[in-house]
Amino acid sequence: MATYHKSVTLNTKGNCDIIDVTGRIEDIVRESGFKAGICTVFCSGSTASITTIEYEGGLLKDFPDAMERLVPEDITYEHHLRWGDGNGHSHVRASLMGPGLTIPFIDGSLTLGTWQQLVCCDFDNKARSRKIEVMLIGE
Repeated sequence: MATYHKSVTLNTKGNCDIIDVTGRIEDIVRESGFKAGICTVFCSGSTASITTIEYEGGLLKDFPDAMERLVPEDITYEHHLRWGDGNGHSHVRASLMGPGLTIPFIDGSLTLGTWQQLVCCDFDNKARSRKIEVMLIGE
């Protein structure tokens, strides 16, 4: 077993911006030369998440709408009262989704389903530069 690491930087728009990172992560798996193992994808920061979604227009609208119903932006958050930055909802959304996930890969390819893409969701209330860490353990 060996490890391989690479970082990916994204510029996001914030406000539930959803960016498909599948191709970039698949490229890193191929670059590693590993045939089988696990790939961990982790987004540094407390207002963004990594998840999977079917990256299509309907879900790109449905997902932010669902987040608004689950964690509304326009209610009182103690975080906002303390810091005045208006992004308490962003922290809660990211905490619920989680900062990363691990995907197995076999024959040098991620084992994603046909309609499953890896995405970074930026929940902050402003544009950001996001750093995604990709760590492979494989052979």
